[in-house]
Amino acid sequence: MSTSESITPFVSAVPRAEVRELRGRLASARLPNQVVGAGWDYGTELEYLIHLVEYWRTDYDWTIHESRINRLEQFTTTIDGQHLHFVHHRSGRPGAFPLMLIHGWPGSFVEFLDAADLLIDPDPALGTAPFDLVIPSLPGFGFSGPTIRRGWHPRRIAGALVELMARLGYDRYGVQGGDWGSIVGANVADLDPGRVAGLHLNFLRMPRPRDETGEPTPEEAGQQAAMDRWQATESGYSSIQGTKPQTVGYALEDSPVGLCAWIVEKFRSWSDCDGDVERSFTKDQLLTNVSLYWLTRTAASAARIYYEMRVSGGTAVPKAPIAVPTGVANYPAEIARTPRRWAERRYNITWWKDMPRGGHFAAMEVPGLFAADVAGFFATVR
Repeated sequence: MSTSESITPFVSAVPRAEVRELRGRLASARLPNQVVGAGWDYGTELEYLIHLVEYWRTDYDWTIHESRINRLEQFTTTIDGQHLHFVHHRSGRPGAFPLMLIHGWPGSFVEFLDAADLLIDPDPALGTAPFDLVIPSLPGFGFSGPTIRRGWHPRRIAGALVELMARLGYDRYGVQGGDWGSIVGANVADLDPGRVAGLHLNFLRMPRPRDETGEPTPEEAGQQAAMDRWQATESGYSSIQGTKPQTVGYALEDSPVGLCAWIVEKFRSWSDCDGDVERSFTKDQLLTNVSLYWLTRTAASAARIYYEMRVSGGTAVPKAPIAVPTGVANYPAEIARTPRRWAERRYNITWWKDMPRGGHFAAMEVPGLFAADVAGFFATVR
C-alpha cells in the first residue's frame, strides 16, 4: 500500500482550550430581538435558543460525548486529494455483514451513534444478524475537515467512498443513506453495482415523472402538494447555501449561537416532534452535532455541497435507473414522501415500509425503528 493509500487510526482529542473558547463566545453572544408572539414563525425562537445556549455554556460536557464517539473504531485516509474520516467498527460476531451508513446536512456521523450499537451488536431475541459498520464523515464535514478545492458534489463523493470500501477489502457490502446520504448512496450503487448488495434509503425526493399523463391518485396529489409547500416555505437555506455558501459561512464559522440556531431549527422542522424539538432529541444530542461542526470548523465547507450540486449540471446524479435492490423507509414526518410508483421509475424497489413515527433524522430520532428496518431489508440481500 502506498503512502497515499495509508489508513491511519484516529481518536478525537479536541484541545480543551477550544472548548473553553467556545464557552467564552457563548457567554458574550449578542442576540437579535424577536417580534412579540412570533414563536418559530420567523425562524429559531429566541426564548428557546437562550435556554439551549445557556445549557451549552454551563451544563453540556463535550468530553463525555467525545468519549462515546471514541468507543467506535475510527480512521482517516486520503482519497482524491481529500482528507477523509470514517468509522470502521467490526462486530466481531460470526456472519457480520459490511454496511456503509451515509449522513447528510445538517447532520454528521454522530447521527448514527445509537443505531450503530443496535446494528453492531443486535439483541439475539430480535433474530437479526450483526453488521460491520463503515460510517464516513462526508468531505467537508466534521473530522474529514474542510474541502479546499471545487467539485465535491455527490457523485465525486460516491467515487471516493467506493474507493474507501475497496481499500478496506470489501467485495460485497450494503449502503444506507438519508438526506445527502441518499443521493451519495444512490451514486455508490450506480458506480459499484457489482459489489453493492443492496441500497437502503430513508429519504427519497422525486417530483412527478414528466411523462406521466394520467391524473395522479389522491395520495400522489397530496404528496406533491406537500413537496410544493415545503419548497415554498422551508427551502430558503438551500437557496443560500446553493448560491453563496461562503457568505453565510462567515457568520456560521464566527458565531456558535448563529450556527446552533441555523442547525437546530432544521432538527425541529424536519422531525416528528409536533413543534417541540426535545420530544425527538435530547439537548445533548443536538449540541453534540452542533459542537462537531463548530470544533472542526466545517460549517462553511459543509454548506458548499449545495453549491457543488447546483453547478454540477446534472452530472452529480445517476443517469440510468438504479438496478441494485433498494429498500425505502418512509417516515411520516419526512420532508418529502415520494409515492412508491414514482420511485419505481428510478429504483429497483424490493422493500418498502411506511414507518409509524419518525422524521428526517431517523437514525437519531427513532434508532430502534431505524435499525430494525435496515436489518430487515439487508436480511433479504445479504
